[in-house]
Amino acid sequence: MDNNGKFVQDTDMASRKRSTRPLKPGEHRFGGNWTEQKLNVLEKYLAAYTTALKNSTFKTAYIDAFAGTGYRTEREEGVAGSPFLFGDLTAEEPQQLLDGSVARALRVEPPFDTYIFIEKSVDRTKSLEMVRNQNPEKDIRIKEGDANDVIRALCNTKWSKHRAVLFLDPYGMQVEWDTVKAIAETQAIDMWLLFPLGIGVNRLLPRSGKIPEGWRRRLDLLLGTSDWYDTFYHVEREPTLFGDKELVVKATHEAIGRYFVNRLETVFAGVSKNPLVLKNSASCPLYLFCFAAGNSKGAPIALKIANHLLRTM
Repeated sequence: MDNNGKFVQDTDMASRKRSTRPLKPGEHRFGGNWTEQKLNVLEKYLAAYTTALKNSTFKTAYIDAFAGTGYRTEREEGVAGSPFLFGDLTAEEPQQLLDGSVARALRVEPPFDTYIFIEKSVDRTKSLEMVRNQNPEKDIRIKEGDANDVIRALCNTKWSKHRAVLFLDPYGMQVEWDTVKAIAETQAIDMWLLFPLGIGVNRLLPRSGKIPEGWRRRLDLLLGTSDWYDTFYHVEREPTLFGDKELVVKATHEAIGRYFVNRLETVFAGVSKNPLVLKNSASCPLYLFCFAAGNSKGAPIALKIANHLLRTM
């Protein structure tokens, strides 16, 4: 958000002609120009982070919770087999081989002491093993499994001599609040999180306010509470000739985003109030790119760097 309480927004370039090249085995296709901006912010923060801690006694780690193959190809959004739940949110985007978060993290100087890549897909795990073989000088650890389970296990260790940056980049609503809380409780991890604003949450909130029980449970897991309903919906009364008529009013994207930022502030030492609203080329909001600092002593400088990047990139 800026000083007027509005979220900083990012829009894509106009869509270009769609490529139909089939994926190679294990190849990871997703995103658009908004993905490039997100990765640019992440890479610059990682470089600033390792520079700030290069003379400290802490062991540093970069943790990528949905690592993929290590590289990315911009995918055709909204096509069959797409990990996006709602195709109408997406639009045609250019497709080309680009560095993903893994490759960008590995090229950051000074380097991290350790790199932990988490991936559920067996094929993509094999691709990450190839990345590890190509970087024998680096301590790369690959964890195969559900990101929520692996992260909670990592967080349930001693962190007094360690610091880390964790990148949570899910396809949709896979990240659970208990995982976010576990990250905060380490008081040692800075978190970059893609919150599924339009790609998930907004689409589980019908205008009628009548939400299927399964959707409610999914939102409860994501937000860590069930009180979101009273924030996302309210009733207004409109006078008519036959008496007052009740109207259910659904929250705006901005209100949903503020709610999640406020939730982060309940568990983290510092939270950026200006997450990027990442939109596709059709100007549909997809995600909020959020930042939260875990350590109270390091939070002021971490927030200064993150806020600058979110404001200027």
